[in-house]
Amino acid sequence: MSSHLMSTYNRQPVTFVRGEGARLWDEAGREYLDALSGIAVTGLGHAHPDISEAICDQAKTLIHTSNVYGVLWQSRLADKLAEISGMESVFFSNSGAEANEAAIKLARLFAHQRQIENPLILVMETSFHGRTLATLAATGNPAIQKGFEPLVAGFLRVPYGDLEAIERMAALHDNIVAVLVEPVQGEGGVRAAPEGYLRGIRALCDQHDWLMMVDEVQTGIGRTGKWFGFQHEEGLLPDVMSLAKGLGNGVPIGACLGAGKAATLFAPGNHGSTFGGNPLVCRVGHTVLSVIERDQLVSRAAQLSERIRSGLRAVFAGQSAVLELRGRGLMIGVVLDRPCGELVRLALDERLLINVTAGSVIRLLPPLIMSDEQADDLVKRLGDVVLAWLDANATQVTD
Repeated sequence: MSSHLMSTYNRQPVTFVRGEGARLWDEAGREYLDALSGIAVTGLGHAHPDISEAICDQAKTLIHTSNVYGVLWQSRLADKLAEISGMESVFFSNSGAEANEAAIKLARLFAHQRQIENPLILVMETSFHGRTLATLAATGNPAIQKGFEPLVAGFLRVPYGDLEAIERMAALHDNIVAVLVEPVQGEGGVRAAPEGYLRGIRALCDQHDWLMMVDEVQTGIGRTGKWFGFQHEEGLLPDVMSLAKGLGNGVPIGACLGAGKAATLFAPGNHGSTFGGNPLVCRVGHTVLSVIERDQLVSRAAQLSERIRSGLRAVFAGQSAVLELRGRGLMIGVVLDRPCGELVRLALDERLLINVTAGSVIRLLPPLIMSDEQADDLVKRLGDVVLAWLDANATQVTD
């Protein structure tokens, strides 16, 4: 790697030069199975023909004009997102962090319209919302906040999954204006919201006139077996939703959606983005949604999830070191009883791409287009790597 790159990543010792579907090839021509999807980004896999065609055609037609003018594909994508989500308005950005920044600004606007001068947003422990200054402050991970103090003020933290903790905060603070929550905490250990939790937050937001803001950056666009993670609780609709990752299949795009009292909070001059929502990224986003709809990939994600989970349950049956399989849809966490970061490198040696989060949770985020055979291969490769590692660790302990 170039010595001129800033040292912001602990990169694995491999460089990929080509991809197709759920497979990648490195500089030496070695093939890998991708069970990470660029961290929940390439839901349609690599080099998808429809996406490639859309990029090439739009690049030859029009890439950028700015938001001073109308953008045809931006309007089309906004309409499509509203149709599948039930939300009413959309602001386009370039990333998930920017989408969450927009959500935070909406909460601040909402507060000041109510004459609340020092508004507070309730956020969750072990959450992740981004690395900009505001989203870093909203994130529930002290390790990544260290060194960037003083953090942006205005956030109160409560345990994830604990409705009573939210109620206690409501009794203590009359300047709370919003709750920001992930339907599944990806970086926080692939922890899915308990049944009824999001509905309970919706009820508390209605009771106290707060905004319910749902971070769907990782959970959105079919990954959980629904278009959006909040849709696992029937009839629920948030006031604000943030998207990114899978919406662009690798092309940088984010979106902040509003409904109800949040739909019309922004006025001209309140917010903006030079690149956000340009013709290229919005055409790609629209194509992503069309392909998922055409190929029924939302239901396919649910089917793949069950196949992979049942396979892993069989492989790890009787292994006391494997504590739990958790998550939702194609967000799968294999929880071990010990730190397991070295498994990322060991899996790479077996030509399998995985991730470890929260120290001891193997995170799998395979593409929605993975075949049954590839799903079975994923289970076998991961099982072989983990079981061999556990055996080696057991031997070392005995010695």
